[in-house]
Amino acid sequence: MLDQAAIRLGKSTSGLADLYLSHADWLTARLRRLGVESPDDVVQETYLRIAPYQARGEVRHPKSLLLRIATNLVAEEGRRAQRQRRHAAATPTSADAASQTETVLLKQLVLKLPQPERDIFMLSRFGGLTNEQIAGRLEVSVKTVERRISRALKQVDAQLRR
Repeated sequence: MLDQAAIRLGKSTSGLADLYLSHADWLTARLRRLGVESPDDVVQETYLRIAPYQARGEVRHPKSLLLRIATNLVAEEGRRAQRQRRHAAATPTSADAASQTETVLLKQLVLKLPQPERDIFMLSRFGGLTNEQIAGRLEVSVKTVERRISRALKQVDAQLRR
């Protein structure tokens, strides 16, 4: 690409264009071997980054510098992608926010229940205990457990309908 631009401008290829013509294919192949997904993009960005060094005549070992810049670009992109993934995972989605709102609402509704209904409701719905297990733990009849769960559900339902 650089050599075509120089030819169109009527200039001989020198400096950065020579560097590109000499090493672009090598760098692309090297990046492919390293498993870089889009080596052509990395090569282009590498030459943008090496241009100031080349203009000042500071490039003594071009392959080494090209490879160092390219691997730094790949590592930088990997870190950027990782930060984006962490940020996306840490940022609650609207579904997460709705779920959290529902959880807070349910907690408030359960806390409004009278103590006997609340205890049995919590053991049943959040403790995973059967009615028989609850009855044994609280030393009440299974029928009492069923009645209190029924009352708790009716009260929560009534609160939700408001």
